Amino acid sequence: MLRTATKPRNLALLAVAVLVVIAFVQLGRWQLGVAEDEALRESLERARSQQPVAVETVLRPHSDFPGELSTRPVTATGEFGTDQVVVANRRLDGRTGFWVVAPLRVASTGATLPVLRGFVTSPSDLPPVPSGSVTVTGGLAPPESPYAGQAPPEGQLGSVDTSVLVGRWPGDLYNAFVFQQEESPAAPPTTLGSMERVPTPSGETGFKWRNAAYAFQWWAFALFALYMWWRIVRDEKRDDDEAAAEVLEASGDNGARE
Repeated sequence: MLRTATKPRNLALLAVAVLVVIAFVQLGRWQLGVAEDEALRESLERARSQQPVAVETVLRPHSDFPGELSTRPVTATGEFGTDQVVVANRRLDGRTGFWVVAPLRVASTGATLPVLRGFVTSPSDLPPVPSGSVTVTGGLAPPESPYAGQAPPEGQLGSVDTSVLVGRWPGDLYNAFVFQQEESPAAPPTTLGSMERVPTPSGETGFKWRNAAYAFQWWAFALFALYMWWRIVRDEKRDDDEAAAEVLEASGDNGARE
């Protein structure tokens, strides 16, 4: 079998089969990624459609962020701290600017919740935080990854990274932030200046079984390509053995006649 498999023709067929397998495996991985993206998108849509609940009922300070809470509408009641931060290099409606993030000390837990109040085009346009007790409503989001690019200017952040904020804002901290959409009592428009609210991201990615089935089909095709190569080698080996047996039989008959 090995001698037949290592014939130049069969080695060339094996190389073709390996290329086909690689292509089919990659196509299967792509379809599986589509399946996961579609499923997560549906999960996020379901989360966004729910009625807002108090943040302390779904999340605890310092706890890991559950993925199913992404975009979940929540409310939080407390008082804002004045130590706002700006996150550089953010986009809104084709413009580059800054996110304005402020600490909200939640009254029921005493922990700080980072609140993305809005978007400004200049870090000098920060509106003051509301005074007194306020209730904010918006979509939850997990903390962003640590910023790996060139360090932003002094006083600015590269991402909403709670591992950085916990060193800046004392006390317990929620491992999440909120895309604020509303606040009560509502702030007068004159106090907001040029700041604009940032919509809660809709999310780009749950699980579609149809696409998953397509992925398994591609992987089955990959296995079939290897199987077909093995069949070709096996059949060729069988033909070689039969031909050798016929030659041996013919030579034996000739010897007997002599």
